[in-house]
Amino acid sequence: MSVELLDTSRFVGFRVRRQIAGQTFQEYFSLKKDGKRLRGAEFTQVKLKAERRDEALARKQSKAKIQAEQASLFDTEGKVRGILFRMKTEKSGTRSPVFQIGIMSSKLNKIVNTTVSINLHGLKGAWLKAVDFYVSHKKISKNTTLYRRLIRSQPTIAQLDALKRKRPRR
Repeated sequence: MSVELLDTSRFVGFRVRRQIAGQTFQEYFSLKKDGKRLRGAEFTQVKLKAERRDEALARKQSKAKIQAEQASLFDTEGKVRGILFRMKTEKSGTRSPVFQIGIMSSKLNKIVNTTVSINLHGLKGAWLKAVDFYVSHKKISKNTTLYRRLIRSQPTIAQLDALKRKRPRR
């Protein structure tokens, strides 16, 4: 809660302050009327008014945070951040295509990593498994347009072929 009681020589009352999308929202609720301090029921009314405003700003702050997180899921090319298209070199020396997922988990509050084999699951199946892992850790519902956008961001076979032609890093 961002409701703070201020009692200075210049102001007596409550200050509500929150940062929302890089912008500061700050409002003051005075505890003086006709030069005298409010007490009892009037004091409680002002406090409740400040708390209601803080709750409204908290909802707005929460929405802005979710929108910012969702906007950061995609890079400028429309690729999903955190799901990489890689050629993995096996112990035998053969290279196989995988989706490598490395993200900060909202569920576990730590970084999680996994890979999904494209050879084993096929391109579409591997992408679905990668996105399902991603959304479970990012706490994204499968009933949202964001989930459908993640599914549509699947790389193409042409991109897979271009990656296969790249030489391995040494």
